[in-house]
Amino acid sequence: MKTTNKDKQKDLIDSVLVVTCLSVVLGLAGCQKEGTAEKAGKKIDSAAENVEQKVEQTTEKVGKELEGAKESVADKAEAAGEFIDDSVITTTVKAAILNDPLLNASHIEVTTDKGVVKLSGTVDSEPSISKAIEVAKSQKNVLSVESSLVVNIMTGK
Repeated sequence: MKTTNKDKQKDLIDSVLVVTCLSVVLGLAGCQKEGTAEKAGKKIDSAAENVEQKVEQTTEKVGKELEGAKESVADKAEAAGEFIDDSVITTTVKAAILNDPLLNASHIEVTTDKGVVKLSGTVDSEPSISKAIEVAKSQKNVLSVESSLVVNIMTGK
């Protein structure tokens, strides 16, 4: 079961309400006992301090949990952004290779990891390898290109 920020806030409010009710009960119990009004006042002050400490501790705990949740969401969003960027780069490089007349008959696989494009497969000539690398490097957001392309001597010129 997922715990949302609203659930955490509700739990915090419930905790504060319980502690406040206990403080009132303790205060009233102190007033009912025989003794001076000063003793009752001290008991109420003590109960109020306890409530304040509990609220501060709970608020601090919820604050830390929210910070942790924010960091987790930010990390996941960053990872998702990298995946989306890599898939866009891969698609762009594939399209550029297919649109190049020298390369459109080649069998080139394209993968991207954190902006690094990896080319594999077969081409029909040495110049096609150079051209594929050049085309891949010229695409937006490509950091570098690694090639394991080979010339297929059966179709090579």
